[in-house]
Amino acid sequence: MRKHWPSCPECQSPVTRRCLTMNLLVLLQCVLVKFAVVSCQGFIEGRIVGGNVPAPHFIKYIVSLQSIKGQHFCGGSLINKYWVLTAAHCNIGLNQMIIVAGDYSLGVYEGTEQFFTPELLITHPQYNKSNNNADIMLIRLNVPVYMNSFVAAAPLPRSGALVSEGRMCRTSGWGFTNPGGGQVPSVLRTVRLPIVSSARCNSSTSFDGNITVNMICAGYSAGGKDACKGDSGGPLVCDGRVYGIVSWGNGCGNSRYPGVYTAVSRFRSWIDKTMISFYGTYWMTIVVLMSPVCPISCAV
Repeated sequence: MRKHWPSCPECQSPVTRRCLTMNLLVLLQCVLVKFAVVSCQGFIEGRIVGGNVPAPHFIKYIVSLQSIKGQHFCGGSLINKYWVLTAAHCNIGLNQMIIVAGDYSLGVYEGTEQFFTPELLITHPQYNKSNNNADIMLIRLNVPVYMNSFVAAAPLPRSGALVSEGRMCRTSGWGFTNPGGGQVPSVLRTVRLPIVSSARCNSSTSFDGNITVNMICAGYSAGGKDACKGDSGGPLVCDGRVYGIVSWGNGCGNSRYPGVYTAVSRFRSWIDKTMISFYGTYWMTIVVLMSPVCPISCAV
């Protein structure tokens, strides 16, 4: 199958070769990535426990964040052709990562992958490493993603939108498949989880007051299914919208401790303002007026 590379208008001009050189460098990195041993050692550990393997490219919005040596270390959500949403604790440095969209099996070249380098890493100004509050980051890609049958953007919830207790959501990633760790699976995995109330999550028998208003919890009371510290930056999707970002937890699949996610709706205003400041207020206002139903994130 033919590979779809990111488009670049500058490449059409014989005068400038900068874009072509950049794409060749990214291509070289990508070849190394596909033949590298996929490992999370030295990076943030993570896992999807108790889940299953989805159909190839059923989850089109997920991206893999990888080191320049080809190690998958975090997930992310494509929210438009230039922007990826992930966790702030996934920031290992602007020149230390590549972003892969359209991937399914990390160890196999499928011809559906698109590779990018980050142009900007923008962490939330209130991100607190000690308590994981505001664990959210935007990545601006160097060139736009080519949307096709393998890659699509995920919409976001409106600002302040709530997700009710018991609502079933989905989280996905390439993390470990058991709490004890081990080899990271090369194929994407996914699991459905119910939302847990803040009252239960913050109770003395669970996180004991450490859940802030910027977090939501998801997991089963019996445990056994979870996504925790890792698969970090990956999406928690409810009714087709990214309501959460995999952030942290206590163990994995523990009945007392659900997985903790950054509540995206609490940061929707910051996301929009960040993108508006980059694109320009006038242009983004036109987009909003023309697309009142679709969020800015999927309209751009």
